[in-house]
Amino acid sequence: MIFNNNTAQQTAELLLQINAIKLNSKNPFTWASGWKSPIYCDNRIILSFPAVRNYIRDEFAKHIEEKFGKPDVIAGVATGAIGIGILVAEAMGLPFVYVRPEPKKHGRQNQVEGFLQKGQNVVVVEDLISTGGSSLLAVEALRNEGANIKGMAAIFTYGFPVSKERFEVANLDVFTLSNYENLLQKAVDKQYVSENELETLSAWNANPAEWNLEV
Repeated sequence: MIFNNNTAQQTAELLLQINAIKLNSKNPFTWASGWKSPIYCDNRIILSFPAVRNYIRDEFAKHIEEKFGKPDVIAGVATGAIGIGILVAEAMGLPFVYVRPEPKKHGRQNQVEGFLQKGQNVVVVEDLISTGGSSLLAVEALRNEGANIKGMAAIFTYGFPVSKERFEVANLDVFTLSNYENLLQKAVDKQYVSENELETLSAWNANPAEWNLEV
């Protein structure tokens, strides 16, 4: 669920402007999962554009407090959300921790890095939600440390049904600054894509795994 329409439209436009989101329906990208996709989202590039990263930071800080109340800790999902998570924590005057995909193989073997006490209220910051699997692994790790997860805030989501179902099962409230629907609308309005390309992008999002087989 997006925080609000205005933020979703503005975020989508900014991501398109800095090429954080690349659209190419004729020469699809290949994801790590093996899926063929006409879209590739790299939100790490946001950190290289001060005006954009400040906008993302401020929108996160404002909406997190509105939706979840002010938490005790902000947690970023490694590695993509560490940078923006730190900025959000700084803006809100809060401690920050980050969550590895899995525990370290040496040393203290931490999965959650930073100082976190049992019972603390935590909002998780994520850069991108696709199937929701890696996001939920981070939430599980935090809950195993005794954290009370108030919710998750992400920059962008593809809006796949599988992620929505997983978040419901995990009893996790998730809000995003923008989503696929708003991205497509802004991409057409600003002529990043044609109407024909829009049909391809919409068809892919409806069933990305099967679309892979059709290409």
